[in-house]
Amino acid sequence: MGPSRVDFDDIYLATEPYVRSVGQVRVGASGIGWKAAEGETDALEGINIPGLSLPAGMLALQRDDIRRLQWQRVARGYGLRVFMKNGTMHKLDGFSAEDQDTMRDAVKRLLHGLSLETRDISTKGWNWGKPEFQGTSLTFRVENRPMFDLPMAFVSNTNLANKNEVSVEFQPPRGRSLKRKSAVDELVEVRFYVPGTTSVKKGGSDDGKESDAEEEVSAASVFHETIKDRADLGQVTGDSIVQFPEILCLTPRGRYNIDMFATFLRLRGKTYDYKIPYQHVQRLFLVSKPDELHMMFIVGLNPPIRQGQTRYPYLVMQFVRDEEQAVDLKFDVDEASRQFETRLRAHYDEPVYRIVATVFKGVTDKRLIEGGAFRGYHGSQGIKASLKASEGTLYPLDKGFLFAPKPTLYIPHSEIASIVFSRVEASSSNKMRTFDLKFNMHGPQDYQFVSINREEHASLENYMTEHGIKMLSELNESTAVSYAGLDMDSDEEGGRGGAGAITKGAAAMGIDDEDSEEDEDFVAESESDVAEEYDENYIHCIAILNRHDNPIYLRNFDEQQEDVKYHYLAHTSCDIIEERLAQSKSNELFLGLLQTVGEMVVHGYVTNTGHKIILVSSVSAESAAIRNTRVKEICQSIHAAYVALVCNPFYENNQDGKLELDLAIEKLQ
Repeated sequence: MGPSRVDFDDIYLATEPYVRSVGQVRVGASGIGWKAAEGETDALEGINIPGLSLPAGMLALQRDDIRRLQWQRVARGYGLRVFMKNGTMHKLDGFSAEDQDTMRDAVKRLLHGLSLETRDISTKGWNWGKPEFQGTSLTFRVENRPMFDLPMAFVSNTNLANKNEVSVEFQPPRGRSLKRKSAVDELVEVRFYVPGTTSVKKGGSDDGKESDAEEEVSAASVFHETIKDRADLGQVTGDSIVQFPEILCLTPRGRYNIDMFATFLRLRGKTYDYKIPYQHVQRLFLVSKPDELHMMFIVGLNPPIRQGQTRYPYLVMQFVRDEEQAVDLKFDVDEASRQFETRLRAHYDEPVYRIVATVFKGVTDKRLIEGGAFRGYHGSQGIKASLKASEGTLYPLDKGFLFAPKPTLYIPHSEIASIVFSRVEASSSNKMRTFDLKFNMHGPQDYQFVSINREEHASLENYMTEHGIKMLSELNESTAVSYAGLDMDSDEEGGRGGAGAITKGAAAMGIDDEDSEEDEDFVAESESDVAEEYDENYIHCIAILNRHDNPIYLRNFDEQQEDVKYHYLAHTSCDIIEERLAQSKSNELFLGLLQTVGEMVVHGYVTNTGHKIILVSSVSAESAAIRNTRVKEICQSIHAAYVALVCNPFYENNQDGKLELDLAIEKLQ
């Protein structure tokens, strides 16, 4: 007789995807057991596996409950699949090839009535085969041998990507202790190409009787419907607590029917369906749009829902403020639904946005964050702003800032290090209508909101003072002078500054004779030092972008900074240039100062064909008029050199062409 039990060390419990918990497997007369090794139970926290006891980390599978055992090749060597009579399956991976005979002998000797089956896996790597549904799993077979299995219990969504293509999306790892950095790779989506058509029976005839007639439908649609049925993703509506039809969503865009169930909600659209567990809901916001005619209800999700490669961490719904509706809730659907009786009423008759927000708050048990005490210049809850190229509304709330609708972004006060007001009026001659806000965060990523109406400055400043947020001004003593020179280019004051002699620019700015004399003295010194225009300590970078804002050329003179910093400055300046061009009626090509970043200033120049020349230089003590004149001459010279180069019939826009442009710019020195 052999031993009464057989042990296998360093075996992984692989029932739950992405769980890396190793332990010992023991086969005895009572069944099969697995116990986590010391220090390995943390990885099992939050995992719900039938038969697994926590915090001990023990899995006990009784012999009488086991239906069959299967041995197969897996990624970690070889694995044992234990199929239970209740329909569940447990996976144990990490066996060696030599363990197969030992396991077969142990099963035959200790687990009477059971045998160890061997499953031959296809390893050809072909992507063309036949899918088969076995219980709650989809098995993909190649030449009648299984290649992989997809458990339907882990499917979160499926869609018809096109006529012959079906996408299947999977749920993220469920373990609370599973850190994202430890999960190196995650399978999030599989797409099946299903060509051809198939015949299905019609649902019935006009007289209500069953019909034997068949109709041709695409094989992809049949495959899609089968996955929905097996994964419980069908359009179940009979047992929902409440239904909200045709809700307008701004993100993801479209109209969706919302069905609220005891533990999840279903978002059903014409193309995409989503099943969202309530535990994925992190935040709820209810704010008014600036037009005061619509309300936005925003639901923060983690993990986000997906459409292909696009992730949506927020659902943004829009409602007409005055639209009202009577809604009845059903709490007798099942036992789980009765928990909401204390949080919600059975009947509502009020605005639709209020009903939806209240129901979401009740079923998710999350706090509803509404617009705070802040009011803008026109009395609205938010102010219009732009984040990168997207226009939206910035809402200063009690404990953070919310930007909506797209891209939706929430910034808690606790994560803000400081806020910088930039492009703010520095003198009485400054006529700019907008300013920018830069959020310096404690983390690595900062945010900049641009094109904010100047009238909102006072209310924002008061709000930040009340909430103790540190405010900074981009303008120091030296840059304030440079910034004042920018507004010589006001249309009402006779065109952009520095068009003629420097003394004329000074007169246009209203500088007195004394200042003019000092400027003239400075000009005489600068004329004797022309090389300073291209001195590496003066100019940091020259960039040329085409009319689509794609970089054509970038020359970095700063050895201490990488090119990516100046790529960023060039692209952020494009937004300011577009704004200037939209507000200006002048044909002047030189736009003057665009922005100040630390100890650097950025000037802009736009050609007749829409090409943009961005010049980044150091802050200096010279007057704004002199600086604008110097930079304007540099930009004009670069423009002329570029035109002469591209007009050359032998010029090619490649690496050799960029070297030629480098030489052309160096000759300007």
